[in-house]
Amino acid sequence: MRKSILLAFVLWMSAFGSSVAAQTIAEKDHNFKVAKNLETFSSIYKYLDMMYVDTLDADEVIGNGIKAMLRSLDPYTVYYPEENVKDLDLMISGKYAGIGALIRYNLALGNAVIDERYENMPAAEVGLRKGDIILSIDDSIMTGKPVAYVSEHLRGDAGTRFVLKVRRPTTEKVMKFKLTRRTIQMPSVPYYGLQENGIGYLNLNSFTTNCAKDVRRAFLAMKREGMKSLVFDLRNNGGGSLQEAIDIVNMFVPKGLTLVKTVGKLQPANKEYKTKVEPIDTLMPIVVLVNGETASSSEITSGSLQDLDRAVILGTRTYGKGLVQAPMDLPYNGNLKLTTGKYYIPSGRCIQAINYKHANGGYIEHVPDSLTRLFHTANGREVRDGGGIKPDIEVLPDSLPNIAFYLASTGRDSTEVMLNWELKYIKKHPTIAPARNFMITDADYEDFKQMVLKSGFKYDRESKKFMEGLVKLAKFEGYYEDAKAEFDALDKKLSHNLAKDLDYNKQTLKQLLTADLVSAYYFQRGSIENSLQFDKQWKEAVKLLSQPERYRDLLAPIPVAKSDKSETKAK
Repeated sequence: MRKSILLAFVLWMSAFGSSVAAQTIAEKDHNFKVAKNLETFSSIYKYLDMMYVDTLDADEVIGNGIKAMLRSLDPYTVYYPEENVKDLDLMISGKYAGIGALIRYNLALGNAVIDERYENMPAAEVGLRKGDIILSIDDSIMTGKPVAYVSEHLRGDAGTRFVLKVRRPTTEKVMKFKLTRRTIQMPSVPYYGLQENGIGYLNLNSFTTNCAKDVRRAFLAMKREGMKSLVFDLRNNGGGSLQEAIDIVNMFVPKGLTLVKTVGKLQPANKEYKTKVEPIDTLMPIVVLVNGETASSSEITSGSLQDLDRAVILGTRTYGKGLVQAPMDLPYNGNLKLTTGKYYIPSGRCIQAINYKHANGGYIEHVPDSLTRLFHTANGREVRDGGGIKPDIEVLPDSLPNIAFYLASTGRDSTEVMLNWELKYIKKHPTIAPARNFMITDADYEDFKQMVLKSGFKYDRESKKFMEGLVKLAKFEGYYEDAKAEFDALDKKLSHNLAKDLDYNKQTLKQLLTADLVSAYYFQRGSIENSLQFDKQWKEAVKLLSQPERYRDLLAPIPVAKSDKSETKAK
């Protein structure tokens, strides 16, 4: 017996020693490869710098090498040299110093113009308007300059002053405005408000610093007004701060729950994020709106509320970003936003939808539904990993017709007819009805239609493109002559008729024009408030919250069979 035990121990030690030795060899081999390639890279650049026929810009050449290296990893690992670190700061904080306006390039004019102003910010306060053509900033001519160039000159240190010269297209007057740059905090909650039947609406568009406090204030304000249920809109929210997401979920679930675990290669990357304070409401019915642009911290928020059966998720499947980034300081004031791990939400699932492979320069691989794993919510409902957050109720949004994209386009052949009509409307109407129920009239739309018809506006109809492709294919395969009569009849029905298309898509185009006009009068908050009257997903959320029994049934506990004991469950 002793001999057997001794022999087993010797064999185990031998295997353990072999494993350690193999691991040591592998580490040495890895370290050698790292040193070899870094030395080779350095030698190559030294020869280039010394002997290449042209003088090289080190920042450009080596910078391109760094970018190529990072491109083989994932799109979230990004190098920020000193001159671009401010972009990372803006992403994290949502703050910058400027005038508080979005600008766009008007190709018909060949110039940058004011497109949208932020409420209570310098651009709005001095009287700049939508469509104003930017001519100069102090002594720098802006005529014909690209948007990035103009934007760079509009931004600067808070408190600095400059003179902006514009031409107002509705009057053709050249005007000068004295502006003082200010720290611009992009609103994380651009609109919230109590709607009919005690249903509150809250739009969160980014997880920037202190956004959880903004959400808390908005929620409590609506609750004081009599809110009985909440629609929390996370559509098009690309995420941001993980801690802000934890703090927001904590408002609606008990203290002491583990919401997120991050797991990486090194121990410091492995963390648990728990709810640390008492919630403000654990009972109010909540519907969270999501779509394909709901990502990262938005998915942590919606996924945690789903895993804990605290809210119904409605809309379309989310983006699927389950990777964690951390900023790393670099020499010479640079920064590296580095992917350090993956995060896992309460049920234990990671919702990362794409695997980033690093061989052959890097490539991506979508996780097929067949390879996703089954998990369970706190109440036993089935959820899956590997593909974003799948909504409890799928509601597809209305799609925009092709003509709408062309009318709103700033592309090469754009006539800017939509913008021109909106500017004409604004000139004639100093004020409009409240944002909540404003809508342009049929007479207004008819005026717009006639302006489009007279403008020379053209666009490619997708049906016509497919028709032309089908004709070519039929001719190639020899079927065209036999079916020529049918092709001719179909071609006649698909003939380009702009007036007919404008009539057919009247309702959608009226909504687009209305949205643009409302943002000019009532800023972003007004545009969001106005859009609810047309919003299909919002209406479905209201319908669900008006049916308490259906809402409860969607989140009700589901008995888990004994055979499912091995599956994970939110705790």
